[in-house]
Amino acid sequence: MNSKEKIFKKKSPPEKAARMVETIYGCKWSLTVYQLLANGINRPGQMVKYVDGLSTKVLNDCLKRNINFGIIEKINYPEIPPRVEYVVTDFGQQFIEILEQLESLQKSINDDSHEKRTGAGAG
Repeated sequence: MNSKEKIFKKKSPPEKAARMVETIYGCKWSLTVYQLLANGINRPGQMVKYVDGLSTKVLNDCLKRNINFGIIEKINYPEIPPRVEYVVTDFGQQFIEILEQLESLQKSINDDSHEKRTGAGAG
């Protein structure tokens, strides 16, 4: 192989995925919404009822953002009165698993940082 031959291309960050993670973490309610959905609370009225400080307007903005990313899906039922429910998509489940891994990584960083400050774990 010629030593001047380049075999690697410049690696670029995953722009869309990074922007999505940043946007979701920037929305302080998204993680709470995922928790609600995981516990079977999937109607907007229920969500607002179960979470202190969550307003209908803020919830709707959060849900809309998550729908646009394909993380959750809105299901409209043709009933009177109208009924709407939200579910996590398959893609959303993958995304949530990544967020959980990031949480786990942060916990490891925090634990490691605590050990270094206190001298624990040395030995």
